Amino acid sequence: MANTVNDLLQSEAIRHQVALQGLSNNVVARIIAVLNRSDKRIFAELADRLERMDATSFSIERLESMLTSVRSMNTQAFAEVERELTQTLREFVAYEAAYQNQVLVAHVPVVAQVASVAPEAVYAAAMARPFQGVMLREVWKELDAKKMRQVRQAIASGFVEGKTTDQIIRELRGTRAKGFADGLIEVTRRDAEAVTRTALGHMARFAQDMTVEANTDLIKALVWSSTIDLRTSPPCRARDGKQYTTAHKPIGHALPWLGGPGALHWRCRSHATYVLKSHKELGIDVPEVVVVGKTRASMDGQVPAETTYAEWLKKQSSARQIEVLGPTRARLMSEGNLPLERMYSQNGRYLTLDQLREKDAEAFKRAGI
Repeated sequence: MANTVNDLLQSEAIRHQVALQGLSNNVVARIIAVLNRSDKRIFAELADRLERMDATSFSIERLESMLTSVRSMNTQAFAEVERELTQTLREFVAYEAAYQNQVLVAHVPVVAQVASVAPEAVYAAAMARPFQGVMLREVWKELDAKKMRQVRQAIASGFVEGKTTDQIIRELRGTRAKGFADGLIEVTRRDAEAVTRTALGHMARFAQDMTVEANTDLIKALVWSSTIDLRTSPPCRARDGKQYTTAHKPIGHALPWLGGPGALHWRCRSHATYVLKSHKELGIDVPEVVVVGKTRASMDGQVPAETTYAEWLKKQSSARQIEVLGPTRARLMSEGNLPLERMYSQNGRYLTLDQLREKDAEAFKRAGI
């Protein structure tokens, strides 16, 4: 099967996205390690101070006084997290801006001029724009305050309920048997992980978006490419393989781009692939490059690159389809022959079952629902 240079770009984009996931895992591990070291000190401090206080001497004033040093340690930990991530993001943006430039240089005709973007401009633009309603420079302060509210509330409630120091600490920290994932403060770690992954994706997409803006004379369109596995979000399932203009307008379909430049959703693993203008459209009298064969990654290994998420899901087992869509939508797809994209509104949101029935009663009839 013969393919064009745009197919090479798609394969390279998928390879790059896999590499970014590896980077994201590494950065998250470093961030969580900072919080874990801090928590060890915090819980040792709390245990020591709680042992000196009993229910008869407990008061909100004494609790606030006791938490002064704990608040300081917690704030220092989140300040360290912020420094760690800021340095990583600056280094990453420099790499990503250079990568997006080089991937174009490697795939356009030699005679074409590729415009580069300054890493400083990418970083400033990304930092100035919130992702999912969050400004990165403010998020760590919010997580710091959120965690201390949980600590304060757990201690106050614990004393009122007559809990021991060990019980209060265990409620906050969790149990070793479950890897401390069952503690109240685990939600803070999950929030930190989500912010870290989303921030890296936010920077990567700004680097790409600004590269696109600087090279609209070379780039014809963008293709949405979603990770093919069971964790793919509903909006990204529907958008997989869909084309958009360089201004993020739908081409041949009605599904809008998610958010603005750099903004998709929390922990989003989807990415865009360039579609270059043909040599003829560029006014260049050079034969097009043709290659043979290509694949893309899925949770089951390599699949043909032209395989979309919807096509992949339709070939999966009934159990896997139910895990992704739920029992009713899975039957509508497999037995009612209802395409995945018809399960969404024009805004890319799931339609309710009542809305689906109104939209396509025949699919329900075919599925026997």
